Amino acid sequence: MIFLLLLFSLPGRALPQATLSASDRISEVKKLYDAQRWSDIVLAVPESPDEADELDLYRGLALAQLQRWAEAKMAFEAGLMRNPRDARFLVELAGIAYREKQFSHAKWELRRAVMINGRDDYANNFLASIYFLEGNLEAALKYWNRASKPKLEDLTFDPQPRLNSLLLDRAFAFSPGSEWRRAQFLTTQARLKNLDVFSHMLFELEAQADGSFDLRFHGSERNGWGNTKWEGLISLLRGLPYQSVYPEFYNLDRGGLNWLSLVRWDDEKRRVFTEIAAPLRENAAMRYRVYFEGRNENWDLGNTIAPSAPSSAHLNLEKAVAGAEIQCVVSGRWQWKSGVEYSYRKFRNLAGVPPQTAAFFTDGSAIALRTRVGRALVRFPERRFTLDSSVNGEFGTFFENPLNRYGRIEGSLPVDWFPRAVGEDYEMQADLRGGRTFGKVPFDELFMLGFERDNDLWLRGHPGLRNGEKGNAPLGRNYVLANWEMNKIAYKGTFLTVKVGPFVDSGNIYDPSGNFGSPKWLWDTGIQVKIRLLGSLEFVLGYGKDLRSGNNSLFTTVTR
Repeated sequence: MIFLLLLFSLPGRALPQATLSASDRISEVKKLYDAQRWSDIVLAVPESPDEADELDLYRGLALAQLQRWAEAKMAFEAGLMRNPRDARFLVELAGIAYREKQFSHAKWELRRAVMINGRDDYANNFLASIYFLEGNLEAALKYWNRASKPKLEDLTFDPQPRLNSLLLDRAFAFSPGSEWRRAQFLTTQARLKNLDVFSHMLFELEAQADGSFDLRFHGSERNGWGNTKWEGLISLLRGLPYQSVYPEFYNLDRGGLNWLSLVRWDDEKRRVFTEIAAPLRENAAMRYRVYFEGRNENWDLGNTIAPSAPSSAHLNLEKAVAGAEIQCVVSGRWQWKSGVEYSYRKFRNLAGVPPQTAAFFTDGSAIALRTRVGRALVRFPERRFTLDSSVNGEFGTFFENPLNRYGRIEGSLPVDWFPRAVGEDYEMQADLRGGRTFGKVPFDELFMLGFERDNDLWLRGHPGLRNGEKGNAPLGRNYVLANWEMNKIAYKGTFLTVKVGPFVDSGNIYDPSGNFGSPKWLWDTGIQVKIRLLGSLEFVLGYGKDLRSGNNSLFTTVTR
């Protein structure tokens, strides 16, 4: 149903136009419409640049009933030109576009209509229905909510999760028999993501005979070390090319408790990490995490320490960390986490290190408070565009001179955009980040810009390793970094998806002491391939070029 059936009519034949005023003609045409005398209306309201916009509306509606779509479109466009603030013409033009399967144009006309009249239930429901058919539930809810829809009656699962039923029930924000708000949908998404049990989630609304809906949830749930033997084996051995294994166990005892670990036996950068995370008091919005980490790493600082005077500096770093934190989902737009961390480091086998940098390599322990606040700044579901933000703060104390109190702060503005209405093709991602330190910090608290699997500040044309040792990428107390990439789907199958696309990275890292940092702004570009296996593991293979030096590099990694 695409037309505004607002008209009334009169039995009998169309009346001569010359003898009637404009208001009388409108009244008579309404009567003709009530009698469903479409051809008489077309005769009574001929195409003319001098017609009242109201008559253009009725002419267009009659032509549409006669399925003379091109002429109906011309009538609506003529009326809209005379009265650009009449949303009814836009709604009818959207109806014709929808019938012709021009869904993008239909949505454009309807968005214009609701900008003029935001309380038009028909237009809002029409627009929401298109987004719903495209699988864009958030956009559908945005417009359905303006018409006080949809009302949910029941929640069903396919398949039924093994997760504790009380915990699962608390994750879903809605009340049976009431309207399901967009904010509730976003909160539900955030709570389920906070559990870190579902690798994929899909929400479906099923219409019922009484006009209400049932919500059906499809979730790919992680249980144990994998739903199948092969899935668990691939996950465990995904880091084998990097001399690493990842023992991971999910949803233990059906309580959302996850135990994740990493063991790396690389002689140059040994690492052991383990964490336990679970909901707090069976509340999906609250989650605690306890973690331990140990490292024994060799560093080659020849290209990064005292950048104006390259040296042959080497060292070995031993570090142990223990920490605990609590994460809270306040809503679909707000999240925070806070915790405490104890660390101990020891620097050994220092060679070629300039004397003025001795403070950076102070042995000893520290304790720090860490906090993070995340906020969704812009959500434009119609365009599938999101702009988020986060701020991380760390405030700590070292227990050895000359180091003392210190602080670190970082901010991030990630952007994600799917330019097509359906699917993930041509996804664009960008992130603007910055950070700085306060007070005196040891070497292991410096930032690094470069590609290295233990580092998330990527400059993909600057390899972080040299002969297997860390320290090849620029280090410093403060940084600014911008990343951009585009991902084109090259192949999509049941178990395998391949994406390929370019990237551009740009940043600057600096240090007030002059002992670290980069004297110039850095620019990298290249191309990468992402291979997603079983819907949960992603292998990245890329080629990067440092535009300053002209150096080329290859990089690979794997993420969950």
